[in-house]
Amino acid sequence: MHYFAGWGWQSAILFGVLIAATDPVSVIATFKEAGVHGRLRLLMEAESLFNDSAAAVAFSIALVFASGGSITLFGTLQTLVITVAGGILCGALVAGGVLLLAGRTDDHLIEITLTTVAAYGSFLLAEHFHLSGVLASLVAGLLTGNIGSLGSFTDKGRESVVSFWEFIAFIVNSLIFMLIGIRAAYQDFTNLLLPITIAIVMMFAGRALAIYPLSALFSRSALQISFNHQHILFWGGLRGALALALALGIPPELPERGAIIAVAFAVVAYSIFVQGLTMVPLLRKLKEIP
Repeated sequence: MHYFAGWGWQSAILFGVLIAATDPVSVIATFKEAGVHGRLRLLMEAESLFNDSAAAVAFSIALVFASGGSITLFGTLQTLVITVAGGILCGALVAGGVLLLAGRTDDHLIEITLTTVAAYGSFLLAEHFHLSGVLASLVAGLLTGNIGSLGSFTDKGRESVVSFWEFIAFIVNSLIFMLIGIRAAYQDFTNLLLPITIAIVMMFAGRALAIYPLSALFSRSALQISFNHQHILFWGGLRGALALALALGIPPELPERGAIIAVAFAVVAYSIFVQGLTMVPLLRKLKEIP
């Protein structure tokens, strides 16, 4: 059973799931710095909204499969529905409680603390019941951010919360890359050139299939996406901290764990340095920015 350069096919599926989801945080940041506005930025941000949660749910199912567990189509669909619906419910419940408390204080420090409770409390609650903690945190953040802006949070509190979570996101992303770098420092990449090359090629192929055929479905409607925007969406499908975090979550007993982490690191590095650094020149060439 040699499907992906010596990997078992369960491990190949696991790797495919963790590397499939895009993480266009750096592209969105580039858009902001370059002054990209309008529909293009909206499309990129909207795509990234549920990527993390969808990938985490799919990864948990694939992890059971890769570990030798038995999975049926009905069982998979049932698990998916329960995990997603339960995660949404947990996020909504925690966000509701946090918003009720936030409306009773004007202290921006307490408001920051409440958003932290919303993020981690919703995650822990969902995980306790074996539901999607990532999706719960996402829903809690959406509700807290949108409903909180209607009056539950003070103006100073909203500014402080945004700055606080930008800093936390920066720290977490940096730590993930450091952990992967330390882990990959002792890896011999010469034996992994073939799977790395295949993974990069398949990453682009999968991205093309996700962008162009789906965009063609709306080619004759008011939601039509221009070819320039399609090309930018295709090239902007970076892989990042999400793939690395999922790779680190693979159990040590999985035989191909080290190779999966190393290949994931190589794909993410290629994505960030090649696609990320060429995004602004592409925007200029397509006349999206001056």
